[in-house]
Amino acid sequence: MPGELPEINRSTSDQPATAAAARTHAGLSRRHLFAGAGAIGAGAALLNSPPVGATTRPAVAAAAAGTDPVSLLRTMIGFDTQNFGQGGKTRPHAEWLQSVWQAAGVSAEIIPTPQPDNVHLIARIKGTTAAPPLLLLGHSDVVPVETENWSQDPFAGTVVNGEIYGRGALDMKGTNAASIAALLKHLGEGAKFERDIIVLTDCDEEAGQYGSGWLAEQHWDKLDAGMVLTEGGWLLAQRDGRTPMLITVTCQDKVYFNVDLVARGTATHSSKPMPDAAIAAVSRAVAALDGFAGPVRLTDLTREYFGNLAAATHDRAFAAQLRKLLDAKSDPQREKAALAVVNRSDYPYLHSALLRTTFALVISEAGYKENVIPSSATIRLNCRGVPGGQKPREFLAALRQRLARTGVEVKLDLYGTDSEAAMLDQLDKTWARPAASLDTPLYEAIEQAAGEAYKGAVFSPALFEAGTSLGPWREKNIPGYGVYPYVITNDQLIAMHGNDERIFTAALEKGTDFMYRVFDRFRA
Repeated sequence: MPGELPEINRSTSDQPATAAAARTHAGLSRRHLFAGAGAIGAGAALLNSPPVGATTRPAVAAAAAGTDPVSLLRTMIGFDTQNFGQGGKTRPHAEWLQSVWQAAGVSAEIIPTPQPDNVHLIARIKGTTAAPPLLLLGHSDVVPVETENWSQDPFAGTVVNGEIYGRGALDMKGTNAASIAALLKHLGEGAKFERDIIVLTDCDEEAGQYGSGWLAEQHWDKLDAGMVLTEGGWLLAQRDGRTPMLITVTCQDKVYFNVDLVARGTATHSSKPMPDAAIAAVSRAVAALDGFAGPVRLTDLTREYFGNLAAATHDRAFAAQLRKLLDAKSDPQREKAALAVVNRSDYPYLHSALLRTTFALVISEAGYKENVIPSSATIRLNCRGVPGGQKPREFLAALRQRLARTGVEVKLDLYGTDSEAAMLDQLDKTWARPAASLDTPLYEAIEQAAGEAYKGAVFSPALFEAGTSLGPWREKNIPGYGVYPYVITNDQLIAMHGNDERIFTAALEKGTDFMYRVFDRFRA
């Protein structure tokens, strides 16, 4: 994607996971968001029946799903759209969703990519004026699963104790289900919107070369919009895990880049170990990273977020630590306060990620046979920088200084650019790109809808700790925002891209009402 680094998730497995039989979830103990979380209204009878998936005719699936978000999500989960790094098979999902839109009288077009069965779907709800369209952006592909580590079949959409399990339940088929159900409800009421609403369900968001960047190059006329809404902002709960606390909309993504630690040594027979073994060298480098972190850097956006979080929380000790962070006058004071904030937070990994450049050890590549000492070993670090905070080039320099005595080479992934200098220049541009304007009809609609749907919660703009498909629009200075419209717990947040991914059914329904209110601001 031009000027924007794609989300990448490579799997160490070369065996696509298949849906296993659902297993009993013994000893399950989850905090529920609302009393009566298991009640889902019109979709209650469908909760534990098999979802309508890729083996069912699209028209039947469309009729079964209706406008109930839980039924829609269970159907979406039933399509195995795993992306192992080179795109997924999204055509069956797209054909089903196309039939849902067509049943509602909305034109929907499948856009094939050069990769077979890997497609985009564009639906367009015609508006009454020529105002710049609102584009709703949601991806259909999902990251792979480790089926053996799930307590439920990851492609069954099983509901257990008021939570719906499945790959994509949170990221981001749940958001797609809430938004599409909300739009279908408006259409069912005979609503007209004062501008076109484009709903793009894209592929290759999690990895691959035919994502939104490729689509924008090929079909910009179908995507040209005045505002874009995608995944992003979190809806956080108070310490009780039930009461909505902070409703956020993300206006900026962190800066995405990868760094490889490469060690080289003598390749020889494993019966004669050598002191320069590559795997041993790269292991020492990983050990040297213990305690290494980018410096805490607060920007105008993150300052506003943490200030609003202090106002929102019922935990007075947490609020006090947040105020110390914001009032810190020196780097040591800031680091100390940040540590206290993270230790006290109910969402510690999220809040740690918003404070500094992060790195995660994600891929290890070394060796190919048990009686051969390999000549090289590589560890990949996935890094996320704070726009306006520490520059990626500064982090890279600090990382090289940290590992200077380990003997490993620290290589920046060039993403097809000609040189490290060119890649760093590109990262500088992304780092310097301002957050989306807060003075737009879409931001105002989200803020107003949040105030109605989640009374008593505090609303805030935020930085997204991850990345999205927004690159093609942000490069053209088109404002883009992110919302996951359901309240989640920290356990659910950790399960994103992990095992037992799930959200509350009651939260999904509440989130659908939230999205209905957002779109209501655009009714003619």
